[in-house]
Amino acid sequence: MRRLQLTEAEQGETDTLVGRFLDAGHDWDPLVAAEAATAAAPGLPLRLREFLAGARTAESDITVVSGIPLDPALVPTPTGWEAAAKSAAGRREEAALLLCGSVMGDAFGWESQQEGRIVHDICPAPGMESSLTSASSEKTLSLHTEDVFHPCRADYVALLCLRNPDGVGTTVASVEDVDLPAEVRGTLAEPRFRFFPDDSHSGPVPGREGGPAAYPEERVLFGPEHAPYLRFDVDFMAGADVAAAEAVRVTDALLRSSAGRVVLHPGDLVFIDNYKVVHGRDPFTPRYDGEDRWLKRVNLLRDVRRLYAQGRVRSRLVPA
Repeated sequence: MRRLQLTEAEQGETDTLVGRFLDAGHDWDPLVAAEAATAAAPGLPLRLREFLAGARTAESDITVVSGIPLDPALVPTPTGWEAAAKSAAGRREEAALLLCGSVMGDAFGWESQQEGRIVHDICPAPGMESSLTSASSEKTLSLHTEDVFHPCRADYVALLCLRNPDGVGTTVASVEDVDLPAEVRGTLAEPRFRFFPDDSHSGPVPGREGGPAAYPEERVLFGPEHAPYLRFDVDFMAGADVAAAEAVRVTDALLRSSAGRVVLHPGDLVFIDNYKVVHGRDPFTPRYDGEDRWLKRVNLLRDVRRLYAQGRVRSRLVPA
């Protein structure tokens, strides 16, 4: 894990850049703002840019920046992402997230997720306490690769903490820290697994109507043999045979036993390498009093042209 604490001067530089960015009118259209953020990011403090560039080059599994300036008059935590979208809550923090995130990758979203918004709100919603989505609270979120089912899933998941009064932990486990048995490792490297969209995707999603058979059999471990990448979500994947199903069970147990916790505080920004690290969340009791845990999330690609080629259109939204 790599960490950087911004100095007061660097916080001031960042805050000034965010203000200029919003004054330029980029805040009204997230799709435009995502591209504008890339152009404006050289205005971030040099030490911050060098730190993030180094983390990207080294393929750091978890990267944390502390001291991202937040609005001193931050509004109460919305009761779900729909409420946040309607009120444009946390717009200043969205701009800060886009600016910093653009150093690591290209921001993108999903037509089927949070109504196509680029920056997502992660906060508990009434009635969703036990769901398998980020709107849940009382149910543990299992360790998972973000959007495990799709070839254009994020290279990085970036989370900016606005509130976390109860110190709710983000659970993380790296493929590099798991000693998989040789037989299991061999099975995971073969195309014997199907991956499905999670419950945060609404409306039409490619393959969903066709059921499990509509999804191709793919690998859990892929890439360099000596340091493979990982795609895994025990709740939204299935082995195609008995041995593959057992490999899923063993891998899940080993990941859970090796997992650690990252407790984000207001102003903390974490980048999770979605190719090397699975993440989840501890359960907590929601307050619904305006002081609940609240994060902003953005998905990042190291090369947005992967998305353009897959979707056959120049758009930062993965088509439904």
